[in-house]
Amino acid sequence: MTRFVLQRLAGAVLVLLALSVLVYSLFHLAPGDPARLACGERCNPQQIAQVREQLGLNDSMFVQYLHFLQGVFVGRDYSTGVSLVHCDAPCLGLSYQSDQQVTQLVLERLPATASLVVGALVVWLVVGVGTGLLSAFRRGGPTERILTLLTLAGSGTPVFILGLLLLMAVCAYLQWLPFPSYVPFGEDPEQWGWNLLLPWLTLGLFESAKYARLTRSATLETLAEDHIRTFRAYGVGERSVVTRHALRGAVPPVIAISAVDLGSMFGGAVLTESLFGIPGLGKTLIDGVKAIDLPVVVGVVMVTGTFVVLANVVADLLYAAADRRVVLT
Repeated sequence: MTRFVLQRLAGAVLVLLALSVLVYSLFHLAPGDPARLACGERCNPQQIAQVREQLGLNDSMFVQYLHFLQGVFVGRDYSTGVSLVHCDAPCLGLSYQSDQQVTQLVLERLPATASLVVGALVVWLVVGVGTGLLSAFRRGGPTERILTLLTLAGSGTPVFILGLLLLMAVCAYLQWLPFPSYVPFGEDPEQWGWNLLLPWLTLGLFESAKYARLTRSATLETLAEDHIRTFRAYGVGERSVVTRHALRGAVPPVIAISAVDLGSMFGGAVLTESLFGIPGLGKTLIDGVKAIDLPVVVGVVMVTGTFVVLANVVADLLYAAADRRVVLT
């Protein structure tokens, strides 16, 4: 098991290094001049050249990448044109637009994204797994057909359409809730929950359709195995067969995919954050791309990539714990 964990961690480090190289390469191929954007439209060529020198944009891509790795592992100093600013490791750089440390910026935006993703995870697991089990338990009946129809409708509806429908129905028409406005948990936990309820439902219901189909197919596949027929032959009730025995066959794939989705949602909930005005990592990434702010883009991509890679490692470990045969392959 120790060798299995070390192999996954080593692979995770290599993936993150490859991701950082890819982001830097794409940035240098993108059109636009970061120095001009950072300096402003009224800057003359001499001022733009000074800003380019200050930001280190005159160095080659390889040298800039080495400086980035230096900041991540040991920290580095940055020139603001007036003085030197030290950025402690792990340092993801300084924003071209605001001169703010990207690490600090990410830490400020991370709680909003984490609040959205973790709440949505609870929704899609409860709704998705519950719906999938009920469909398997009621297979062949009208309940299964209705749930299958709802699942197909949910998976085929874009997340921003679902969010708009919930906003119009709950906030505008029924007026059960005010329009969401993100409130940090530390300021008011009750308002934090109420304002994130619709974003949780939007992202959670959208993802739950996938988990419903996965749980249903995995449960039905398990129900067709020989040991399940043996339980039935001994008179074990159908409800007990599904919930106590067949569910075990559906748990490993659900665990694996939910761990991966949890990691990818840290950078993939852009539409939900934009729709509900949540100041999270997704919105920060979009703003950084528009401004060609390389440190912000690389910092957010690396943080979200780290979550995705670690989530895959955790998924592998959980899958191995659920099925010891994985460790032996």
